[in-house]
Amino acid sequence: MIRVVLLLLSLVGPAQAQDSGLAAWSKIHQVFSHPRCANCHVGPDNAPIWSGRSYGAEPRRHGMNINAGPSRIGAETIACGTCHTPHNSQLPHGPPGAPGWMLPPVEMQWSGKSSAEICAQVKDRARNGERSIAAVAEHVEQAELVHWGWAPGPGREPAPYSAGELAEFIRQWDAAGAPCPAP
Repeated sequence: MIRVVLLLLSLVGPAQAQDSGLAAWSKIHQVFSHPRCANCHVGPDNAPIWSGRSYGAEPRRHGMNINAGPSRIGAETIACGTCHTPHNSQLPHGPPGAPGWMLPPVEMQWSGKSSAEICAQVKDRARNGERSIAAVAEHVEQAELVHWGWAPGPGREPAPYSAGELAEFIRQWDAAGAPCPAP
C-alpha cells in the first residue's frame, strides 16, 4: 500500500501531496486525541485522566487520585501495575490492563494539545522517543500497551480504526512529507 501512495504522490503536485498528507494526519489525530490515548499521554503533573463518553462531559483526574511520579510507573507512590495487571478486568470500568502498564514520557503529552502541537511533537525525535516517523508506525504496530487502545475492556470505547490502519495512515502521512496543520 505504501508503494502505491508513493507512486501516486510522485505523479501529483506539492499541493496535492500536502492535501493527502493532511488528510492522513487528520485520521492519525483522531486516534491520538481519543481518550484511549490522550488519557495517559499527560503532562508533567504525572496524573492520568479519565475522559470519554462514559465519564461525563469534562475530563477529570484519575478517580483514585493517582500520581505516577517522575518515573511514570508510580515507583515513588504506588506502582501502576498494582491495579493495572497484564490483562483487563472483566468488570465494566474495572482496571484496564496490558503488559508494562505505565504513562508515556512527559515529552509525549497529547492531552490538552492542539492537532498542530501533537503533529509537531510526533515529528520531533526529542519528543517522540527518538523515533523516525517510520519507527512511530512500527511502534504502533508492535507495542502491546499501545494495542490496548483498541481492546480497552468492558465499558470503554476503543480508539477509532485499528493499530494496523493507524500505522498505515502514519506511513501515508510520512510519504506525503508529514505536513502539519496550521496552528
